[in-house]
Order: sequence, then structure tokens, then C-alpha cells
Amino acid sequence: MGAKLGGSGGGKYEEEANSTINVTPFVDVMLVLLIIFMVAAPLAAVTVKVNLPLAVAKPGVNPPKPVYISLQENGRIYIQDFPSDLATLGDDLRKQVGTKRDPAHERIFIRGDKNVTYGDFMGVMNMLQDNGFYSVALVGEDNNK
Repeated sequence: MGAKLGGSGGGKYEEEANSTINVTPFVDVMLVLLIIFMVAAPLAAVTVKVNLPLAVAKPGVNPPKPVYISLQENGRIYIQDFPSDLATLGDDLRKQVGTKRDPAHERIFIRGDKNVTYGDFMGVMNMLQDNGFYSVALVGEDNNK
């Protein structure tokens, strides 16, 4: 808010309110920012052309025997082809994995019916974590069929 000194009416020291906004500082700041971005944008772009070689990665080593947990819509749990339940899932899974492999680094593949309830799925996930199986992969249907 500014003050207007002097002017029509009133005495020599009477102040009158001035409600106009001075946009000059705002425009100055915006122009400086515009110039900064105009200078900095070309510097961020990569202009050096490089002919990159093809990357041929060797396939990873597959586990000796992948372990699948299957969840059916009716709540039944299977490890490979053997039935299990939530209470004995950890022990049954250790039997399938074997004692030579570390459970924390063993990848467990979970196959679930699309109509499995979220609670049943989370029960299996929590049981896996409680028993030291932290590497879990979810198996889905291939869309290209």
C-alpha cells in the first residue's frame, strides 16, 4: 500500500490511500527466471551422438527347482502339487526348498486364482515373511495367448 502526498484538497501533510499494485518488480523477476531457463535448458540436453553397442545379457541362473504356491478360489493352498494350509505353510515350504538353500534368498512363485480374496492372499504373504521367505514373485497369465 502506498501513500500519495500532496494533491487536491487537504493540507500539506495529509495522506491519501493508493491502491494500485506495482507489477514492475514481478515482471523483472519473471524475465530473469525466463532467461535462466532459456540458458540452462540447452545445457541439460545431450547433444553428443554415440553409437552404442548391443547389450547381450546372459540369462540368469535358474533355481534348481522353482517352488510354486498355488491359491485356489475356495481358499485351498498348494505347495507344488501337495496340499498345505496356512498353519503349516512355513514347515511345508522348508521341506520343499530343502535345508541346503537359504530361505531369505529363495524365490517363491505365487500363483493365485483371480477370485482369491485379498485376506487369503495377505495371509499367505504374511506367513511367508514370518518364516523368512522374503523373495516373492507373482505369476500371471501371459496376455499373448
